[in-house]
Amino acid sequence: MTTTPHILRTGIETDDVTVVVATRNRGERLLETFPHHRAPAILIDNGSDSPPPALPGARIVQLGENRGAAARNVGVELARTPFVAFADDDSYWTPGALARAAELMRQHPRAALLAARVLVGPQGREDPVSAEMAASPLGTPPGAAGPSVLGFLACSIIVRRDAFLAVGGFEPRLFVYGEEALLAMDLAAAGHQLSYVEELVVRHFPRPGGRDNGARARTEARNQVLTAMLRRPVGVAARTLGAALVTNPRGAVDALRQVGWARRHRRPLPPEVEADLQTLGTTRHP
Repeated sequence: MTTTPHILRTGIETDDVTVVVATRNRGERLLETFPHHRAPAILIDNGSDSPPPALPGARIVQLGENRGAAARNVGVELARTPFVAFADDDSYWTPGALARAAELMRQHPRAALLAARVLVGPQGREDPVSAEMAASPLGTPPGAAGPSVLGFLACSIIVRRDAFLAVGGFEPRLFVYGEEALLAMDLAAAGHQLSYVEELVVRHFPRPGGRDNGARARTEARNQVLTAMLRRPVGVAARTLGAALVTNPRGAVDALRQVGWARRHRRPLPPEVEADLQTLGTTRHP
């Protein structure tokens, strides 16, 4: 792992937040999005084929390998701010959002994670996941910053650094696609609040093409099964596996190959968190 020093950029709106961006082979997108980050930023390069571009004000960490979502853990460990916001190489937080998120975190000490509203593309279309979180059937608990959620888009959250690290961050074994669910469960199991806050806004500019949707679906199916094995009741895990065997048998088989690991790391959720997941599952919310 190699690093370049961090130089504070002008135009930052808060020094209580570090923005962590994980990237791989998308240097041209970084040139478009990185200047929008209005806080100290750490770029984690996930084993790109060529070095990332020079980005004024960025601390760049080159891992030399692709660690998937767990690359974000490295950025959180290196951060020295109480809060860490995640962005992808094709997203950024809108002006004022990071400062407001830090303010809300201070006002709501039980909050470990705030999920922002995501607007997609030049037209600013609301991501359907944002609409679902806004309508969360879990409601807004007393003292929470917004509706309670147990799922999120990783490019649009801010976390309390110590809470994130205490639960281990993103699980390396899951790599990418659906890795958010396990982190959400673990933060909730530790007694933290996870809230959707509509006034916080993230812009996301994904480009079509370049992804193997079949491979993604296979990995998502695997991760759904593994997450259920790790945290959910045996009956739920069995039903999740059964569904995956029908919809994506290759993903299900991938998960079955890791049953031993899942058993060794299994930690069933507290009843109240499992009850919330049952509610969300019934109503098909994140």
